[in-house]
Amino acid sequence: TLSERILFYTGKIHEIHEVRGKDGVGAVMDSMDLEREKGITIQSAATYAMWGDYNINLIDTPGHVDFTIEVERALRVLDGAILVLCSVSGVQSQSITVDRQMKRYKVPRIAFINKMDRSGANYDRVAAQLKEKLGHHAVKLQYPIGAEDRFQGLIDLLSMKAFYFDGENGEHIREEAIPADMLDEAKLRRDEMIEGIANVDDELGEAFLMDPASISEEQLRAAVRRATIALKMTPVMCGS
Repeated sequence: TLSERILFYTGKIHEIHEVRGKDGVGAVMDSMDLEREKGITIQSAATYAMWGDYNINLIDTPGHVDFTIEVERALRVLDGAILVLCSVSGVQSQSITVDRQMKRYKVPRIAFINKMDRSGANYDRVAAQLKEKLGHHAVKLQYPIGAEDRFQGLIDLLSMKAFYFDGENGEHIREEAIPADMLDEAKLRRDEMIEGIANVDDELGEAFLMDPASISEEQLRAAVRRATIALKMTPVMCGS
């Protein structure tokens, strides 16, 4: 489901089909007939997409424990991974298995908390589970605007802007100022994020001790990149 969206927003495909969709087309990355019929990934599929000047090679691996060897095979060649978590059920047993594999192959990763529009969605709880159950130093780079049926968009704490996704498939990205009633909370969360990064990155740690107010967005981005690649932190993002 996620790779289908990545391919759509990068312009690689022109319409979104659901896994086990009613139209019988199925997702692009599930190419086997059996995968389409069961609605699960059985073998890893690779493709690439362009985002700006970046060429992203994407490998979609199975989530089902019976096909976990496919995940092993893919992890050996990856530069980075996205650990996709459900905002309702959080860290599940399979997340623990895949996380263990990522640690074994020393693959840097970001966590993406999906399905923010489902009832029972709780971004903060799932981020806390990353710390408790998986032992990650999880740092939240985003803050959702509402949740469940009131989920509207997200606040990027690095640039301190609010993003909304309009249109039938959210393809029109609207960038706005943070809503006034959420500004104080966003500032608190930004401070929390800076502190979280500074704890594991020496360069940002020094800047943080000198003058936290003067830290620029570029410094933060560079620090997030360094700490993530060094496996010292896991950036957490969200969406639906």
